[in-house]
Amino acid sequence: MTTPPKGAYAHVNGLEMYYESHGAGRPLVLLHGGVHTIGLTFGAIMPALATTHRVIAVELQGHGHTADIDREMTVPRFAEDVVALLDVLGIERADLFGFSLGGMTALETALRYPERVDRVVLASIRFRPDGYLDEIRDPALHVESRRLPTPADFQEMVDAYTAVARHPEHFQDFMAKCTVAAGYEGWSEDDLRGLAAPALLVVGDTDFVRIEHAAQMHRLIPDARLAILPDCLHMDVMRRRELVLPMVETFLTP
Repeated sequence: MTTPPKGAYAHVNGLEMYYESHGAGRPLVLLHGGVHTIGLTFGAIMPALATTHRVIAVELQGHGHTADIDREMTVPRFAEDVVALLDVLGIERADLFGFSLGGMTALETALRYPERVDRVVLASIRFRPDGYLDEIRDPALHVESRRLPTPADFQEMVDAYTAVARHPEHFQDFMAKCTVAAGYEGWSEDDLRGLAAPALLVVGDTDFVRIEHAAQMHRLIPDARLAILPDCLHMDVMRRRELVLPMVETFLTP
């Protein structure tokens, strides 16, 4: 079963949600990071994934081609939008692969809609706010942190947004809403214990996430694998194609 090659919109929950379809096979939904586009998060690995999967890459509310609407950005709403898109596309079940805010969306989707998710890859996420290091959570410590996005990283986000957004002049407002969404309170330990889908957790060794927090998630989720990428900042995780792609492909192989 195949879909048009790329670049379509679906009307879901008041959004004109942009998505791209590539390849054929088992459905795999890609969920980008906050303030990212599909290309920024998945550009390095999406072509390879599309050789073995029917890839559906989504741009969430306000991101990239998907114009913002007059509602808050929240992880639960993002999850609702993902499931609504699956309904539009006639997909009953799919694997999910999310990075950062997209990873939180993937986890929320797998927990709230277990009947729609087979396997889930969760890259660079925490399940509660204290999973991030203090230097990430406390603005007073940002100036000394070497883990935050660099000016070049931020410029890359601005350029990607302004290149495709319907209202590129709204970038600062969009980023503020996205920052609030990323502060989602998360889930309980019991929620993680109840995750039905097998999970692959991926985190950089110098990521936003504390390694011991990632290890705790690994212990709590019944069927989980944990990968710690060496010499890898938060913004580097999805750039490390040579590490991420083989483990994801192996995990997603039935």
